[in-house]
Amino acid sequence: MANENLRAANVAKKDEFYTQLVDIENELRHYKAHFMGKTVLCNCDDPRVSNFFHYFSYNFEQLGLKKLITTCYKNQNRDLFSQNDAEQAIWLEYFGDRNGNRVPDPEEIGIHYFKGDGDFRSQECIELLKEADIVVTNPPFSLFREYVAQLMKYEKKFVIVGHQNAISYREIFPLIKDNRIWLGYGFKGGAGHFISRYEDKATAGDHREGMIRVSGVNWFTNLEIQKRHEDLIMFKRYSPVEYPKYDNVDAINVDKTSDIPLDFFGVMGVPITFLDKYNPDQFEIIDAIGRYSMIDGPTPETQGKYLTDVNGQHKYARILIRRKQKPINYASIEPTVSMAAEGTE
Repeated sequence: MANENLRAANVAKKDEFYTQLVDIENELRHYKAHFMGKTVLCNCDDPRVSNFFHYFSYNFEQLGLKKLITTCYKNQNRDLFSQNDAEQAIWLEYFGDRNGNRVPDPEEIGIHYFKGDGDFRSQECIELLKEADIVVTNPPFSLFREYVAQLMKYEKKFVIVGHQNAISYREIFPLIKDNRIWLGYGFKGGAGHFISRYEDKATAGDHREGMIRVSGVNWFTNLEIQKRHEDLIMFKRYSPVEYPKYDNVDAINVDKTSDIPLDFFGVMGVPITFLDKYNPDQFEIIDAIGRYSMIDGPTPETQGKYLTDVNGQHKYARILIRRKQKPINYASIEPTVSMAAEGTE
């Protein structure tokens, strides 16, 4: 699932992928009702060049924010691609427009210096996190597990950028299964173009100068959105031939989310892209399988087995789901007066 750009960045622990303003605007327009009266923290950003800071400062009054805080890791230079080598980092706070021009002027922005390096895991940054209601940022992909764990520890609401690889992390998948994290509206085509100094090694087209294309990026959130409660429309019917069972798991295989049968209520293995259409009112997530169960991990019983094998052929990783709605037993429904009357004519 990871492309060459992401692999190279992770190996080098280089995570300077700066999110475009248009992508921030396209996603956050669905969350506007959540921001009224709230303190927003962007804690993986250089506030002087961050598009997250730009979005929230210029829309401060429209969103009805209480306060905006942004922090910077080891960088006091205005160069977007700094070396992160400053001894001290800074954090900014903004309380909104004071002179009536609806623009975040420099004199309206409070500049504060950290004693340390501004790492989101530092105690100084944790104190700012405690103050925040909602966290919105693009955290380092290489530290995504730690970053989410911190958000969950302090029970924060958030909208953050991550890679779909995170779905398969043992630390992340249980949170998705338990409906504590879900996917947002996403990037167009499932790929994001980030401002970056790294060489763009993506094999797909749609390259843009000065940017790096990363496929499989998503927005992760725990804020309620309309998309999360829209039913998936199903039109196919179950047949044992078209939907064979896995060799080592009591579940049927479904190759495409659009092929989920409308009349099957047992356990199904679906592609991880199903999560983009996941409605917890309609389905429940049971597990995820590949070489082993994501919930149980490797066990003596599954040793040497590939859990997504169908007739000996490997399938990609699957999420095990089950429909929540029960099938209607029409034979048990008593006929109404009108139905009885129609039957006698």
